[in-house]
Amino acid sequence: MPLILEHDVAGSGQPVVLLHSTVCDRRMWDPQWDDLAAQFMVVRCDLRGFGETPFPPGPFSSAEDVVALLDELGLERIALVGASGGGRVALEVATLAPERVTRLALLSTGVREWEWSEKLRTVWAEEEALWERGDLAGGAELMARTWVSPDAPDDVRDRVREMQLHAYEVQHAAEANGAGEETRRVELEPELLSMPTLVVAGLQDLPDFPAIARHLAREMPHATLVELEAGHLPNLERPEVTAKLLLDFLTA
Repeated sequence: MPLILEHDVAGSGQPVVLLHSTVCDRRMWDPQWDDLAAQFMVVRCDLRGFGETPFPPGPFSSAEDVVALLDELGLERIALVGASGGGRVALEVATLAPERVTRLALLSTGVREWEWSEKLRTVWAEEEALWERGDLAGGAELMARTWVSPDAPDDVRDRVREMQLHAYEVQHAAEANGAGEETRRVELEPELLSMPTLVVAGLQDLPDFPAIARHLAREMPHATLVELEAGHLPNLERPEVTAKLLLDFLTA
């Protein structure tokens, strides 16, 4: 069943909900937080097993968790921003409750079904091997190296490494205690999502994700594609550019 995700709220006005990448937690939105809160009521949450949100036993849906948070906060209509795995969750929320999502912004978003590249499958296999050995620090280093472009500032890589390691620690402990699995899945039909949508891709990302972005931009009837010189986490690597993109989109 859904749980109430740990979250922050700031600002006033139209609500904007931020969903983090699954190599990060809600702290990834620090660079955009003040700019967004100056114009909107902004909410960011930790998905189950990330940041400060626990990972209890039982099947679950991250999208259902987000909808439960909207209900808890009394938010009927929102703009929704998601990055990477959080972008996948944002798409699922928009599918579950399209009448509640006024605008959708997707940064380097993931989807469940895709013909993943050999390079990405190799990364995931290495990550799994490190996980099985209990080398959580090694896994976090691998993720920071994979998802942050080589020319990004060191502090970006350090922040991603820290957030990923914390998530691994939470999830590893939960696995030992019988943590649930995200088996309550939402089937996506992007062509039916008619809200205005911003799709952002980093051209220095693994090629899977710009390809997904272009696919979504083609399929979704009111989508605009923006490609940036950045890696997988443009809001951390290009914070000012990303803030302006989001503000321009959300106020259009």
